[in-house]
Amino acid sequence: MQGEPTSGHDAATWSPLDSDGWYAARNATTALRDALVRAGLEKDFPYLRADLNAFGHGLVELGRVSPDTAERLAELLRLALSSGFRVDREDPGHTPTATNEHEERD
Repeated sequence: MQGEPTSGHDAATWSPLDSDGWYAARNATTALRDALVRAGLEKDFPYLRADLNAFGHGLVELGRVSPDTAERLAELLRLALSSGFRVDREDPGHTPTATNEHEERD
C-alpha cells in the first residue's frame, strides 16, 4: 500500500530465530533437560520447552509436575546446596559455581 515502509521488519516477518531470547531459552532448556536425564527425571517433565513471551524475552516452560516429582527435584536441589553448589548473585550471568565448604571453614 502507498505510504507504508518497504524495508525493515514488521510483525509479519518477525521470527523467533531472530531473537537472542529464543536462543538463550533454548540453550537453558537443553541444559536443564540434560541434567534431568542424568537425574532420571526426563519423563517427569513432559512440558519442558523453550518459549518467548510477547516482548521477545526467552522463557523456559517447566510445566506441571506431580507432587512426587516436585519432592524429588527439591531433594536434588537440597543435595546440591549442601554439597557446596551456589549461584553468585553478583555475577550478571548468574554463573553457578561449586565451592569446597571445608576449605572455606579453615
